[in-house]
Amino acid sequence: QVQLVESGGGEVQPGGSLRLSCAASTERFAINNMGWYRQAPGKQRELVASLTSGGTTRLADSVKGRFTISREFAKNTATLQMDNLKPEDSAVYYCFASYYYRLPDDNDFWGQGTQVTVSS
Repeated sequence: QVQLVESGGGEVQPGGSLRLSCAASTERFAINNMGWYRQAPGKQRELVASLTSGGTTRLADSVKGRFTISREFAKNTATLQMDNLKPEDSAVYYCFASYYYRLPDDNDFWGQGTQVTVSS
């Protein structure tokens, strides 16, 4: 079993920055894929960013050029640096971790979610 601990998030004005962090505890297998999804009220959950241990990065088109994902592979941690935030970035952000390189599903591991609000 993998436990995820999320930190960061909060409220910021448009154009501001926030950083999300996620730490995965695992005693058996390596975490190959980590990242974040987000879900806004009335909308489907969408992939924001992911980074595999092989170095493959996925970023939603809406966040390219503004968000950066990084990982410390030895520590099984991930960080999402969010710059130039927009009101449409407001959502609950969920960290995920997976033993596999594919995008996660319900059988993978998920954090409890953290609220990001961008408002003037």
